[in-house]
Amino acid sequence: MARSTWLHILIATIAAVAALLFVRLHNANGAPLPSESVSAGHGLAEAWCKNCHAIEATTAGVRSRGPDFVAIANRVSTTALSLKVFMKTSHHRMPNLIITPAQADDLTNYILSLKRD
Repeated sequence: MARSTWLHILIATIAAVAALLFVRLHNANGAPLPSESVSAGHGLAEAWCKNCHAIEATTAGVRSRGPDFVAIANRVSTTALSLKVFMKTSHHRMPNLIITPAQADDLTNYILSLKRD
């Protein structure tokens, strides 16, 4: 990739992280995730993510092009902030989805709901 492309990616990532640091993060106190948001996030995952990711606990471990959502949820590095930054950043192997902040919250809450205790 050209050097300027990497520079643009770096700037976009830094801007996304900075913006998210100023946004109030939901459930930062460990409160239960709102069920309506989790349900909405599941619907979005069904519509947008299912073709490349195993999106439910019952399908975890099934070979797919992308990592399954249970594995993502259970990574030590996975937080609401890291998921939201990831969703707002372009990635080589993923389609460039343009999602609203509410949709990012819903997908984040759904993925985090898959975390094993």
